[in-house]
Amino acid sequence: MSTLTHDAPTIVTSPPASRLGPGLVLALVSAGSFGMSGALARGLIDNGWSVGAIVLVRIGLAALVVLPFAAYALRGSWGVLRRNVGLITFYGLLAVAGAQFCYFSAVQHMQVGPALLIEYTAPAAVVVWMWLRHGQRPGRMTLVGAGLAAVGLVLVLDLLSGADLSTAGVLWSLGAMVGCAAYYIVNGDDTTGLPPIALAGGGLLVGALVVAVLGLVGLLPMHTSRVDVTYAGSSFAWWQPLVVLALFTAALSYVTGVAAGRLLGSRLASFVALTEVVAGVLWAWLLLGELPRAVQIVGGVLILAGVVGVKLGERDVAVAVPHPGG
Repeated sequence: MSTLTHDAPTIVTSPPASRLGPGLVLALVSAGSFGMSGALARGLIDNGWSVGAIVLVRIGLAALVVLPFAAYALRGSWGVLRRNVGLITFYGLLAVAGAQFCYFSAVQHMQVGPALLIEYTAPAAVVVWMWLRHGQRPGRMTLVGAGLAAVGLVLVLDLLSGADLSTAGVLWSLGAMVGCAAYYIVNGDDTTGLPPIALAGGGLLVGALVVAVLGLVGLLPMHTSRVDVTYAGSSFAWWQPLVVLALFTAALSYVTGVAAGRLLGSRLASFVALTEVVAGVLWAWLLLGELPRAVQIVGGVLILAGVVGVKLGERDVAVAVPHPGG
């Protein structure tokens, strides 16, 4: 076990076994459902829907679904809600609306693959934040796991054949990365007293309001279409993928993501969430017929290996604690 100083004891931040299993299940459910959103949105975009309209319907409907459960979870503890209004607003602005707006702005200037790769450097940002802000220095296995996951992302996104990068696209992708990192950091904070579903519901509501304002002022085009959408060779009414986007890839994803962050902590939850990229490739194969290449399958294996490495490295993470003598 490593320490930051010779006279400072350490605190091991690895989640206990009783929280690890449920936390991993929730994190994988969140990643798997989040990963479906790209394939579903692709079908709608190809049929004339604008990104702004899809995002607004997605998180707006999700907010309507989650908010009643959030109110029930609070059980009249409105004081807790008032104390966390600033946090919820920050979460909705940066982790919900900000991350999506920046990401979709990035893909207007560059290919989806490199934009995703830059956004999913967020776990590394989480590690650095937890180190600088909370003194949780990463262990060797955490760094090895991060490296494996990074290589896996490059392979899954199939970037080896070259990518069309632009300065504007890179900057927007970095903005999406910041929003993504904020999502994991806020999710992992269990000191607020705010139920996970209340944070998710409040964040979705704020995010939906922000996206609506962006649409009203013209920063996000709002185009819709009532043409049927085709997935996996079958035709669906235009509203059906929107319902799945709202209920499955937003409401379920955010609620389980926040709960997973509370159980696993920001660092481990953010690395488990890298499986969203793998899920995105699989959903694209199932719904759009985009068969993953062998190199992408190898990349998925490396991502999973990286997650295991980060988990093993949790036991080596040390937090400096002030000495009783000052």
